[in-house]
Amino acid sequence: QLTPSSFLRIGQLSNVDLNEDVRELETELPRQRPNEIPHNEKLLSLKYESLDYDNSENQLFLEEERRINHAAFRTVEIKRWVICAMIGILTGLVACFIDIVVENLAGLKYRVVKGNIDKFTEKGGLSFSLLLWATLNASVVMVGSMIVAFIEPVAAGSGIPQIKCYLNGVKIPHVVRLKTLVIKVCGVILSVVGGLAVGKEGPMIHSGAVIAAGISQGRSTSLKRDFKIFEYFRRDTEKRDFVSAGAAAGVSAAFGAPVGGVLFSLEEGASFWNQFLTWRIFFASMISTFTLNSVLSVYHGNAWDLSSPGLINFGRFDNEKMGYTIQEIPIFIFMGVVGGILGALFNALNYWLTMFRIRYIHRPCLQVVEAMLVAAVTATVGFVMIYCSRDCQPIQGSTVAYPLQLFCADGEYNSMATAFFNTPEKSVVNLFHDPPGSYNPMTLGMFTLMYFFLACWTYGLTVSAGVFIPSLLIGAAWGRLFGISLSYLTKGSIWADPGKYALMGAAAQLGGIVRMTLSLTVIMMEATGNVTYGFPIMLVLMTAKIVGDYFVEGLYDMHIQLQSVPFLHWEAPVTSHSLTAREVMSTPVTCLRRIERVGTVVDILSDTSSNHNGFPVVESNPDAAQVAGLRGLILRSQLIVLLKHKVFVERANLSLVQRRLKLKDFRDAYPRFPPIQSIHVSQDERECMIDLSEFMNPSPYTVPQEASLPRVFKLFRALGLRHLVVVDNRNEVVGMVTRKDLARYRLGKEGLEELSLAQT
Repeated sequence: QLTPSSFLRIGQLSNVDLNEDVRELETELPRQRPNEIPHNEKLLSLKYESLDYDNSENQLFLEEERRINHAAFRTVEIKRWVICAMIGILTGLVACFIDIVVENLAGLKYRVVKGNIDKFTEKGGLSFSLLLWATLNASVVMVGSMIVAFIEPVAAGSGIPQIKCYLNGVKIPHVVRLKTLVIKVCGVILSVVGGLAVGKEGPMIHSGAVIAAGISQGRSTSLKRDFKIFEYFRRDTEKRDFVSAGAAAGVSAAFGAPVGGVLFSLEEGASFWNQFLTWRIFFASMISTFTLNSVLSVYHGNAWDLSSPGLINFGRFDNEKMGYTIQEIPIFIFMGVVGGILGALFNALNYWLTMFRIRYIHRPCLQVVEAMLVAAVTATVGFVMIYCSRDCQPIQGSTVAYPLQLFCADGEYNSMATAFFNTPEKSVVNLFHDPPGSYNPMTLGMFTLMYFFLACWTYGLTVSAGVFIPSLLIGAAWGRLFGISLSYLTKGSIWADPGKYALMGAAAQLGGIVRMTLSLTVIMMEATGNVTYGFPIMLVLMTAKIVGDYFVEGLYDMHIQLQSVPFLHWEAPVTSHSLTAREVMSTPVTCLRRIERVGTVVDILSDTSSNHNGFPVVESNPDAAQVAGLRGLILRSQLIVLLKHKVFVERANLSLVQRRLKLKDFRDAYPRFPPIQSIHVSQDERECMIDLSEFMNPSPYTVPQEASLPRVFKLFRALGLRHLVVVDNRNEVVGMVTRKDLARYRLGKEGLEELSLAQT
């Protein structure tokens, strides 16, 4: 029987005797699920592994590289470009698919509801229309939330935090699987059609990353199909580079911003960067925007004019009427401050909400119910706001897609309905471009207030959805309100055009929530097609980031921290110079000898209390004169392949081994290496010996134990390592530094704090 105390004990334990507890828990959990899962943000989870960005330069690898001549290297380079082109094309097509399906389904829904409202406005009984709208929303969202909650929970949210972690070098389970892509695309379509306060732009980044990871491997492990192409790229180094290209292609398909995409994967993602990679990523982004553009242009029936570069098009801003003067700059900076404060408020509310969700709403059925509740509430709020609003505008010359008349005079429409009764993307464009006087300030104020809380409640639901568009919409609404009040104050002088302030407000709000500076400036510039605004947008985003960071961190970083991911930032914490490698490293280290008994290897790999992934290899038989110095490093995955193929010394002497192992054998097992339990080793085989010298990496990176933490951190982060061996002055292994040892140290409010590790 599970008591709450055993649960709390888990949170506080160090990682010594956690394993017994966890195993006892796993047997108990299916029978009775606790109502509350205690969650502490001061933990680092041990369930995340690192990616190996560093190649293992063992003898097999060196032999293969020596065999490849110059021409073959050129083919590899050409293959890379081909893969990048394919990533771009497929990401563009997926974006087209999402866009077209959403447009048709949402159009259908709004037409049905509009017809119904028009019918019941005349003869009374509007509550029926509300019921219809809420039921439609809730049922669509139910399907979208069920596929995520029950089939692939990784596809929830925008996927940007997960991709950020992947590019940082953390292996999040299932994040780049084909199944995730399918669920993600369907989930996005359903949640946008279901009228939630979400956008379809964020998930495009995740989709692009999955497409990239899939194509670059030349096979699908989910479908059990191997196409026997691109085998050279089956390792973490290459896969991670392609995933950053996929993320960039996703951004550029979503916003029509190829340069913004490249800068996004530079700013948010890749820890490792070089010029060739940048150029390839830019190529993938360009191709993706171009594909989307041409397909959508054909779909809209004007095949040759390439007029829709991204999923969201903010429309062109004219330079003549939209210039800005020098005295507006302080106003823009003030808007940045407001955006930063509102963004920090959004993040703080979402933080408490997410903590509540992790603790109480962790069963899939509860998550689906919550999503349906949010959908119904969103429809109800929208309906009540439209119903109570008395803001009527003439229909002449307006570009409203679904004008609702309700209680307005003939030839007029309700302007609150343009904001609520529409997909969020269209509402943003309306707020940017509608002529001055299209909105009543009261309408905008109420809309901002309601939408702020709805968007905050919606982010973190178990549906696939992005936070980009809702934040732009909130910002555009209060920005436009700000512009209107300015022109009241200045007695309607020409420079207070509300559309311009709507753009600045949108930038300020989005910058205050996600805290991206460089890429966001460029994305906004590319999406509006206007370079004049580069400087004010940059000022607004910088101010929003500085003000917001004073209160709480960005939304994505916050969610990464809430999931207890061992994420490494660019620099070690500033006050950490006093720590040395000796204090940071994990000890004792499980070492293998260069020629080791098979039984010993199997026992070490099967020991669940130490699920290490890298083992230093030391000299086999140290006599009195010679020290057992470090000879190399071998990975768990390599040992498993060796045991599976039974590469033992005795069998080699009896020439029982058919052939030498090649690198191909290791690549074919990547990325899902079999667990050690599935490998059968007989009693006689346990007595054999295994020679590790040609499979281990003979030159692993090492640091002396006196090295300071920032120095260790720099080496680890810049080379994307997974294991860093700590040696003493006689080259004996004294410890091992992995990602968790470095991610444990973090700057808190009081200074440097150390997080505890847990198996959860």
